[in-house]
Amino acid sequence: MPDFDEAGAAGAPLARDPGSKTAHLDACLTPAVDYRKSAGFERWDFVNQALPELALDDIELSTSLCGKELRAPLMIAPMTGGVERAHQLNLRLAQAAQRYGLAMGVGSQRVALEDAARAPFFQVRSVAPDILLFANFGAAQLAHGWGVDHARRAVDMIEADALFLHFNPIQEAAQGGDVDFRGLSTRVRELCAAMRDRGVPVFAREVGFGISADAARALVDAGVSGIDCAGAGGTSWAKVEAVCAKSERRRRMGAAFGEWGIATADAIRAVRSVSERIPLVATGGIRSGIDVAKALALGADLAAMAKPFLIAANEGEQVLATFIEDVLDELRISMFGIGASDLDALRRTPHLRDVSHSALLPAR
Repeated sequence: MPDFDEAGAAGAPLARDPGSKTAHLDACLTPAVDYRKSAGFERWDFVNQALPELALDDIELSTSLCGKELRAPLMIAPMTGGVERAHQLNLRLAQAAQRYGLAMGVGSQRVALEDAARAPFFQVRSVAPDILLFANFGAAQLAHGWGVDHARRAVDMIEADALFLHFNPIQEAAQGGDVDFRGLSTRVRELCAAMRDRGVPVFAREVGFGISADAARALVDAGVSGIDCAGAGGTSWAKVEAVCAKSERRRRMGAAFGEWGIATADAIRAVRSVSERIPLVATGGIRSGIDVAKALALGADLAAMAKPFLIAANEGEQVLATFIEDVLDELRISMFGIGASDLDALRRTPHLRDVSHSALLPAR
């Protein structure tokens, strides 16, 4: 079911439905919510280097973000929370993040900010004391009077290091949710300034429809500390809402916008065209360590995955561990194959080519 009841969609006060968390989980474990369009990484190929002049075992994956050290440039993207089943999956994911030195975000905490009894279902610090952890709620709530207090409570609730403020107008419209985004730039600017004074970085993120250059410019001007461009090509949240819809009309709306969005590879380049320096996370249709390598070579600082982690975590701890190790090995081998000894070398590589046309053109 969607996050809102139909009374809310008709104009009455919106009622957040915690049961939607379970419905969304079930939907996201199926292929019915996948984009048909790709994330765009197949349009880019690495040029193999037969003489890399380095040893595979010497390749360094460590990096940092928000002042915290990471052992790899990989994030478990925000997905869920707020119910017991989601909490158990988040605990399993957080344990893996702790073990492998990854970053992690939790799903939207709105349900727990509205009902404090649900806060424990988002808490994972007990099993992941050292990870870079992002709190999360929707930017649309700023138009309803939310602000610094809600942001502080979201961060304190899970002992987070940073905050994701997610922007999802297409999902909200498809599900009959919060669709008043007027004046958000000013409110985002005020929130970012206040949280910066408290030492908490605020990252803007889409949920899978992509960040354009114009949106990135507005967000940078508003003072965000980083951006997750979260492009199309993985899970379509319009399709999730279609699958979970209570009414036929909501199902049609979700299905109509199921392929809406900017491919992730294009969203990475769009953000980088605006700022070469702002920390950039790339999410959306990243399915392998080779995709991670391409995302970083295109300009991302971190790559994040949602559905692949969710599927692996749902199958068990060992499946999750094997998945992470495979992704990291694929990333290392990709770097080995182009002679990149560390992430800086990967980001600067001249060996990424646009193969969508007959001519081989450099990425940047």
